[in-house]
Amino acid sequence: MRSDPGEFKAKVRTIANKIQCNPHHLMAVMAFETGRTFSPSVRNPRGSATGLIQFISSTANALGTTTTKLAAMTAVEQLDVVEAYFKMQARGRRFERLSDLYMAVLFPVAIPKPDGAALFKRGTRNYSSNAGLDINNDGIVTKGEAAAKVRQQLERGLRPENRG
Repeated sequence: MRSDPGEFKAKVRTIANKIQCNPHHLMAVMAFETGRTFSPSVRNPRGSATGLIQFISSTANALGTTTTKLAAMTAVEQLDVVEAYFKMQARGRRFERLSDLYMAVLFPVAIPKPDGAALFKRGTRNYSSNAGLDINNDGIVTKGEAAAKVRQQLERGLRPENRG
């Protein structure tokens, strides 16, 4: 069952207002995490992460659901869980920058850190899983580097032919 694109965009705007972020930023994060499909059932080929923001099993369970149930939802339905997740991560903070919002998904402890902060270093499991984010290939993924690919999705989404 597919969601109505207009209903989806309207709900994204409502959620962005509630979690205090730019709705374009929220769309960019979901575009990146789903490979621009915005599919609630998309799974990471290297694991079990599922959906609009690639929920892992433990996160889904903490939110009262499972990745199987998430995959069966429409995108509009799954946005309720996306909202609950971001509210849980906000802890009274605003997601003013795209990099802050993306850190809520990738590495929540880095939400308040500056964009130059090192997140993952070569030789660690987290680095191996996210080596593609190391833009300058120096063995360190910074917050800014991690968010750069999401920023590309933002720029793509803001092109006139993609707005609506």
